[in-house]
Amino acid sequence: MRPFCVGWRYGSRMASVQDLRHRFITADTVYGSILFAALVAVVSDEDSDALEVLVVSVFSLVVFWLAHVYAGTITGHGKELKMGAAFRASVRHSSGMLFAAILPAVPLVLGAFHVLGEDDAIDLCLLIVTVILGVLGFLSFAERGYRIPMRIVGALTTAFFGVLIIGLNTAVH
Repeated sequence: MRPFCVGWRYGSRMASVQDLRHRFITADTVYGSILFAALVAVVSDEDSDALEVLVVSVFSLVVFWLAHVYAGTITGHGKELKMGAAFRASVRHSSGMLFAAILPAVPLVLGAFHVLGEDDAIDLCLLIVTVILGVLGFLSFAERGYRIPMRIVGALTTAFFGVLIIGLNTAVH
C-alpha cells in the first residue's frame, strides 16, 4: 500500500507523512528545542533586549549544530562512506536542531521589532518550546502505538524539560 503523500517534493520523490515524521520528529529536534530554550534562558536578563537574545541564542545554536555536524561527519566517514557523503548525511541527520528554533524564534523577532514587549517575547518563546516538546513527546508515543493516556504521559514528561528551562530562567533572573 502506498503511503499518504503530501504536496511537495522531498528529494527525488513525493514526501510521505512518515518521511516528514522522521525528518522533523527526531532526537535532534528534542535536543535542539531544549538547547535553544536553555540558551534563551541564559542570555535573557534585565539588560538584554529581544534582538540580543535572538542573535546570541541563534548564533550559539548554530555553533552547537556545526559541532554536531562535524562530529557526525568525522565518525561517519570511512571506507564505505566518503567524506562528502558523510557530511551530507550528518547535515540531514542533525537538521532537527535548527528546525527546533524556528517557531520559538518568532516571538523574539516580534520583540526585536517592538511588536511584543521584551519579557513577553522571551516568555512566549519559552512557552512555545514547552508546547513543541509536549507535541514531540505525544507524537513519539503515538508512533509507538501507545494509547492516549500514555501519549499524554509522554507529552507531559517531554514538556517537563521546557518547564525546567522556564524554572531556570525564573531562578536566574
